[in-house]
Amino acid sequence: MTLPTWPQLISAGWSLLYPSVCQLCGENRAEPTEGYVCRSCRDGVKFIEPPFCAVCGLPAAGQITHDYTCSNCREQPWDFSSARGATVAEGAIREAIHRYKYHRALWFEPFLCQYLLERALPELQGQAWDAVVPVPLYPVKEREREFNQAERLGRQLALALQIPLQTRWVKRVEPTEQQARLSRKDRLANMRRAFAPATETKIPGARIVVVDDVLTTGATTSAVAAVLKDLGADTVCVWAVARAVS
Repeated sequence: MTLPTWPQLISAGWSLLYPSVCQLCGENRAEPTEGYVCRSCRDGVKFIEPPFCAVCGLPAAGQITHDYTCSNCREQPWDFSSARGATVAEGAIREAIHRYKYHRALWFEPFLCQYLLERALPELQGQAWDAVVPVPLYPVKEREREFNQAERLGRQLALALQIPLQTRWVKRVEPTEQQARLSRKDRLANMRRAFAPATETKIPGARIVVVDDVLTTGATTSAVAAVLKDLGADTVCVWAVARAVS
């Protein structure tokens, strides 16, 4: 007799706690392996498609047949080489992320990871990245939530890329306000000095992938990238499950 695998046991455990119904619309069938999100809700998910800014990944309005850089990125030098979101931060994606990190709805994790991996892996594989670094939470906030959503998402990407997940290189030293409530200018100021090295170990020439759940202006991830650059990293790119587009 074949013993069940850990994923099968976990799936069975969730099934005992939650019925096989979509946890977003509450109407259609959805299994634990689908993150309890039905096909109908998934059909509303929008991918970030070209044309978009070559630096921050912000989608462009209209038809553009060449690489371009948006006005924000022309005015603001970032410490990452590029930043990308897999999907648009709206609808089912936005609601799942909100419940995932603020209400500990961990059953949405397979749903969110699917889109991150589907878009990030083809871009990252074969480029010799050295580590995945999740955007760290302020310690008090992490204790309140009991987990760091960026770390959990980043771990799945690191496993798929077969590279280490590094959580001890960068730490958050300021309990900054939620970025979504601030203007662009205030977001940049808010993140200044928010992060610091968590190690004296240098990483000369390292190529790092920074992971977060949502990418807004890029201020947060750029601040993390700046710390990694100070430690010696050569290239830092950013990937997020979703990207705010307005």
